[in-house]
Amino acid sequence: MGLLDDKIVLVNGGSQGVGAAIARAAVREGAAVAVTGRRPEPGEALVAELSAAGGRAMYVQADLSDAEQAKASVAEVVDAYGRIDCLVNAAGLTSRGTLLDTTPELFDAHIAVNLKGPFFAMQAAVADMVARKAPGTIVNIITTAAHGGQPFLAPYVAAKAGLMGLTRNAAHAHRWDRIRINGLNIGWTATEGEDAVQRAFHGAGDDWREQAAARLPMGKLGQPDEIADFVVLLLSDRSGVVTGSVIDWDQTVLGGLD
Repeated sequence: MGLLDDKIVLVNGGSQGVGAAIARAAVREGAAVAVTGRRPEPGEALVAELSAAGGRAMYVQADLSDAEQAKASVAEVVDAYGRIDCLVNAAGLTSRGTLLDTTPELFDAHIAVNLKGPFFAMQAAVADMVARKAPGTIVNIITTAAHGGQPFLAPYVAAKAGLMGLTRNAAHAHRWDRIRINGLNIGWTATEGEDAVQRAFHGAGDDWREQAAARLPMGKLGQPDEIADFVVLLLSDRSGVVTGSVIDWDQTVLGGLD
């Protein structure tokens, strides 16, 4: 039996990167999966891949910066599958900005994608679980930068730190409903989105991954498939009663100094 046999899992931001890896891992562990994304092409391609491998999957076009679309993504899953058992909020905006050069528009964009979208997706998912008096699990993909981060991540840090606090607040509020809500603070990860950011904002070349890996203790960046396996464990019953935990999934030790 798989860790997520017969579970209905929605992965917001699931059409690429870490979200897509989570969708693949969830299907492999027996779940029916829905993935959201703004662009149909990668989302539909992923669903075709998962379906061809024998999984149940669907794509929901949604812009998670819009609260109504975030809620509607959950409603579409409930309409299609009859319920939602697990939610993963993996969508993220990582565009750069410092305290001094961040515009109100950039700040609002980060809040919308990295905090407001997850808030209202959680609201809709928890409402379905509570209405059915059924247990459920939620995992929010956050970031180690939520502890402080680099100066050029000011709006990103503000939004993700909010998501870290929200994760604990919601977990506390719904523990008696048997809804477990946890977060994963991931570090520097090798994704398509990170590749685009490194090239756009930091002038990175084709070998940036190799150069970055050489500077890291484990000799590699975080890998989406490894993160996905950890998320599946947190979504599953095998993680027991754990709720309200925000786990640093990284090779940098918070508070450690050389």
